[in-house]
Amino acid sequence: MAEFTARGNGVTLAGDDAGEGTPVVLLHGLTATRRYVVMGSRALERDGHRVVAYDARGHGASSPAPASDGYGYGALAGDLLAVLDDRGIDRALLAGASMGAHTLVRFALDHGDRVAGLVVITPAYEPGDEDDPARLERWDRLAEGLREGGVGGFVEAYGEPKVPEQWRETVFKVLRQRLALHEHPQALADALRSTPRSEPFERWEELAELDLPAVVVASRDEADPEHPYAVAERYAEAIPRAELVSEEPGSSPLAWQGSRLSKVIAGLGAKT
Repeated sequence: MAEFTARGNGVTLAGDDAGEGTPVVLLHGLTATRRYVVMGSRALERDGHRVVAYDARGHGASSPAPASDGYGYGALAGDLLAVLDDRGIDRALLAGASMGAHTLVRFALDHGDRVAGLVVITPAYEPGDEDDPARLERWDRLAEGLREGGVGGFVEAYGEPKVPEQWRETVFKVLRQRLALHEHPQALADALRSTPRSEPFERWEELAELDLPAVVVASRDEADPEHPYAVAERYAEAIPRAELVSEEPGSSPLAWQGSRLSKVIAGLGAKT
């Protein structure tokens, strides 16, 4: 594995480049880092893929945006383009979770010729939802908790997760682990305010342009209510060639299982 930094759009992006073969680029979610897409699994590399993963601006070891509101999806998609160019990749299979899923959709709408296929993991954005006051108030509360109280302040603002007892400790453990990995927590607090106010696209009908091999990975609401199953279904309906996959009811989310998720990504790669 080789570490790299890619520069562009006023930021320096830190990442890893490992393996040989069909390029796969991994994009993580808000408050996560590059480790939290396939959860450290090396299955893709073993299966003959070149895997590029990087920390989004203001996350992990990547630098903050030039401005506190510089974490919208246009900027995030521009960063993905900078990474592809830096790594010399003409076309790649893109796999992204939550914020990463929305980013790759924006990128594919702008640069479809650079995309071999899409793995849209637990999307949460819905057109028209970005101005919902209750939703934005929660993100702002999390931002303020992190800004004023660090990891503990964020966790306190997060509150009791609305998941079954068997997964609550896992949720808290992962939250603390993820948040401890950021070199610029104040920048992450800015992202918590800025990104949820951004639109990766304006209308569901736009996704009809994404005539690419695609998989949408959904989580059941019982385990992951913040990424509603019905929203993932809507993405799968709107993207012409998309297949919807998920775990069995009552099981741990497929999106949390790095090895199994890697098999889904590799399976789509075999079709591109």
